Amino acid sequence: MTALEKVFENAIRNPGDPGHLMVIKPVKRRVRIYTGDVLIADTTAALRVMEIGRSVYDPVIYVPEQDVLVALGNIEKSTHCPIKGDASYVSLGTVEIGWTYKNPIPTSEILAGHLAFWPDKVRLVEGA
Repeated sequence: MTALEKVFENAIRNPGDPGHLMVIKPVKRRVRIYTGDVLIADTTAALRVMEIGRSVYDPVIYVPEQDVLVALGNIEKSTHCPIKGDASYVSLGTVEIGWTYKNPIPTSEILAGHLAFWPDKVRLVEGA
């Protein structure tokens, strides 16, 4: 087995499309997320999601809800991912800023209680 095959050996796969998969790994360093100069999340328990589907997507950091430091609003919007489930979207003030999988499908249940943020709307700092 090659090193690449080992990386994807335990990947979560779309049952309808085995070429659509993701790997979820804990982030071993502190993660802080800012909007402007405002710290909106600070955690040492983030998850990194690496997904391949129609293309290779940029990795996404998910932070535990309890480590979000600001009040976020809910947006009346939902999308579906066959390997994660139904996403709900959140706002900071009037700006859509991120999403969450409140009830992910069983293979992705580790994402429950976590939020991800749009990279063009926040600044992510990983490490010290």
